[in-house]
Amino acid sequence: MMFTVVGAPGDRRTELFTAACRSAGLAAPRVVGWAQVLHGGEPRIVPGSLLRIDSPGDDPEVDRLLRGPGDPTRVGGGARWYASFTAGLGRVAAAATASGARPLGDVDEIAVMCDKRRCHARLRSAGVPVPEALPPVQDYADLRARMAQAGMSQVFVKPAHGSSASGVVALRAARGGRVRAVTSAARIGTGLVNALRVRAYETEPEVAQLIDELAPDGLHVERWLPKAALGGRVLDLRVVVIAGEPTHVVVRTSRSPMTNLHLGGARGSVSAVRDALGSTGWERALDVCARAAACFPGSLMVGVDLLVQIGWRRVAVGEVNAFGDLLPGITGLPGTWAEGLGTYAAQVHAALAAHAVAA
Repeated sequence: MMFTVVGAPGDRRTELFTAACRSAGLAAPRVVGWAQVLHGGEPRIVPGSLLRIDSPGDDPEVDRLLRGPGDPTRVGGGARWYASFTAGLGRVAAAATASGARPLGDVDEIAVMCDKRRCHARLRSAGVPVPEALPPVQDYADLRARMAQAGMSQVFVKPAHGSSASGVVALRAARGGRVRAVTSAARIGTGLVNALRVRAYETEPEVAQLIDELAPDGLHVERWLPKAALGGRVLDLRVVVIAGEPTHVVVRTSRSPMTNLHLGGARGSVSAVRDALGSTGWERALDVCARAAACFPGSLMVGVDLLVQIGWRRVAVGEVNAFGDLLPGITGLPGTWAEGLGTYAAQVHAALAAHAVAA
């Protein structure tokens, strides 16, 4: 059996998946670069192969094809990115059908996961616990009005099509007109760029300017749920679900509202979180992740961002990620079929098992 990967040639994701294939005794997958797909070329998919659709990555040329010319570190352009990306997914799906390949991720489901508004709506309609969301907002004034109507004093403002916390704002509005916005978006000249550390904006004019610049690409706004903490650091979980079962967990901790590891977050102890939740709470948390993954039955793997609330009694799903499996050094949970396997090796194993059953 052979794999085809639509992804970013030479990046960590592609190299790690290639290593997992070789460790399983398979040939290296054929890698089709997103640049080729986005240029309009026909993806050269191995006939009858298992098709993995991976992240477009951070290649400047791919970014230009998705968002248009500009600084690759800039914040914004998500609406154009999404339109270009979903068009590319359509070409990949057509090539897969023509070649008889079997996609490991449904392209329509990937499109939903890459739109935070659609993903949230799908989870909520399935009864998966999610933070309360506001109706669409047009600008800062509209955001503040809707917050007041909903009785929300603190929210997370997320670009509808963003990733890696790009443009995400943790906004708190206090009595007396005071506001505080925490974000990784830094103002350079007249624009915003992604920085590798979070910062706070604490005057209403600069917060309003920030939100107004993000709003044209579409925003998803949800209640900011206070997170549980260990050792003075708030935390959430990235839970990888493969073939319907939660298999890999990373605890992400931070002293800021943003727990992303590239923004200064640090990995925490899974066993400490498990102890704090208790055996029943831990099983309930993993069950919520499995229920979230079940909303995307055509996807072999999803990455679930699970929010553990203060008090350790309630959890909610913040996001579901189509490309949430880049967890170097993390092996499967003890007692699961993926114990001892990395996320990529586990997916190779699960894909081959599913193919054998289908055959």
